[in-house]
Amino acid sequence: MLNALPMGKSLGFTLIELMIGIVIFALALAMGAPSYSIWIQNTQIRNAAESIQNGLQRARSEAVKGNTNVFFRLDTNSGWTIASGVPATPNVIETRSANEGSKNVTRTVLPVGATIITYNSLGTPVNNADGSARLTEINLDSSVLDAADSRDLRIVFGVGGSSKMCDPNLTAGAIGACN
Repeated sequence: MLNALPMGKSLGFTLIELMIGIVIFALALAMGAPSYSIWIQNTQIRNAAESIQNGLQRARSEAVKGNTNVFFRLDTNSGWTIASGVPATPNVIETRSANEGSKNVTRTVLPVGATIITYNSLGTPVNNADGSARLTEINLDSSVLDAADSRDLRIVFGVGGSSKMCDPNLTAGAIGACN
């Protein structure tokens, strides 16, 4: 036999209970939105750094595989191109737009103005064919976050051509620090 509800009782929510629930949800959403925005922007920095790191590794492996010089060129913001030949008339292997997941990321490089690193058939950096300065460091940060909220990343190049992604804000000796 089914349990019958007493007279005057119904299942469900009253309008006041529903409104209180909506207000609590709206307050929680309003408190979490700034943190979510910061997280999204820092994810774009990480995406840009990982993309550049992967592009560098791809350029290096293509140079070894093809037994030829291959260069990696930074384009606008965090976009890049991998190509063989010379920068003026490249044979493009792969390219990535800055809009692919990291449009709010800005980069600075060392030496200032450098945009290319060229790998030879052994996977080691060589002088660029156009005579430009060779990339030695790439710094990535957010163009929309305050410095305190931004999780900056840096890509540094080793002597043998390897590249490493690190956090420039960590103290020396910490895991992931740039030392």
